[in-house]
Amino acid sequence: MLGNIGSWWKGLASGRGIQPAANERPLKEAQLQVCTDLTALDDVLRWFEQFNTAPLSCKEWWECETALVEGFTNAVTHAHCHLPQTTPIELEVIVFAHYVEMRIWDRGDPFDLEAYVEELLKRPIDLWDEHHRGLRIMKALTDELYYRRTPDGRNCLLLRKRITGE
Repeated sequence: MLGNIGSWWKGLASGRGIQPAANERPLKEAQLQVCTDLTALDDVLRWFEQFNTAPLSCKEWWECETALVEGFTNAVTHAHCHLPQTTPIELEVIVFAHYVEMRIWDRGDPFDLEAYVEELLKRPIDLWDEHHRGLRIMKALTDELYYRRTPDGRNCLLLRKRITGE
């Protein structure tokens, strides 16, 4: 299922100027599929632990983990809120020498995340408002944040973070 995304991502990436070097190979990559259930977050966290190594610093790994948790939680509570718990959510992490990409695929309705985040960031922060906090966190902890409908009818949240080793 995850392999279907390749040409779609290449098209999005080239349109955004996100081209990896021609000879750049992933240092590590892994996929995970879980059900639409917040209790699956334990499995996601255990799975993500494998990326707590160089070239990511501890701080960068923590920021990626936090952004991934927020993205997964949003997929469960928003994108899949009207779907059965058996509906799968797929995750993929690819680590390159200078950046990490995290993808979360859901089967919810299409949503213009970039426009929503742009509008959200214009509003003052309300520390008591629990809604939308995750989007602000994901935006703050990553360098790139995209959410697109894929040709197979899923949505892909892409979180990309540069690795500096600091």
